[in-house]
Amino acid sequence: MNLLSIVEQSDLAYKQAFSEREVREWGSVFWNEANPNHYDANHAHVAIPIVDTRQASAIIEEVVPFFEEKGIYPRFYLYDQEKQQLLIRELESQGFRSELLPSPIQIWRGELAAVQEAHGIEIEPVTKANYEDCLRVESVPEFGGKEVREKAFAKEFAHPSFRHFLLRVEGEPASSLCLLQAGDIMRIENVATLPAFRGKGLIGHLIRHAQEQFVRFGGAQLWVCPINERVEKVYSRYGFETVGVIPFAHVFRGGKGVLEIR
Repeated sequence: MNLLSIVEQSDLAYKQAFSEREVREWGSVFWNEANPNHYDANHAHVAIPIVDTRQASAIIEEVVPFFEEKGIYPRFYLYDQEKQQLLIRELESQGFRSELLPSPIQIWRGELAAVQEAHGIEIEPVTKANYEDCLRVESVPEFGGKEVREKAFAKEFAHPSFRHFLLRVEGEPASSLCLLQAGDIMRIENVATLPAFRGKGLIGHLIRHAQEQFVRFGGAQLWVCPINERVEKVYSRYGFETVGVIPFAHVFRGGKGVLEIR
């Protein structure tokens, strides 16, 4: 299985934790009417190259009413935009906007992140007792705010494939991440830090903890998919190596683009 296929399969495992999925001949549709503004929970995933205009039009005619009848903006996730140019052009001709979001893929080399001892930092698994503290951290604007994040977070918390961790500074909730088990791949997801605690190197402590958890629970590889080059450089400092870039495209009609939110 090539890199693109592995990413797609692990993404499917991630999304099914908080959305419904319906398989189509060309891919899948994901939706969650209770959380319509959560992009990962509401989109069409086109898994095969579309090379015929009639096929592109048929897919669009299938997807658009599916979402609009549910009061959800229609959007498409295309993991290999270079092979989906015909579909993108057809979507743009029907009022869709597109944005290219190249996604680096990084794999941990096996060396634990070197972090400096810091007084007052504690990392704990998320349970019912500290659930609200973790939700407060994850309700940052980059995740869509509390209105979007709290519904997905509840689904993830209840799902056995997710393990969430909360970092405190002097007892105050400051940062968090989760580990997703997707087959024999483990992925770092949903890394968040409250604005007041940013720029203090907390991410290194969380990354090391994630690495230790991976060693404890086992798996073939520990992955992360950073959202931009700046974040990619951060993970590189803590033992991750970039092994490829997924040429991802987000095509949408209505609402904000991912880049606008970030």
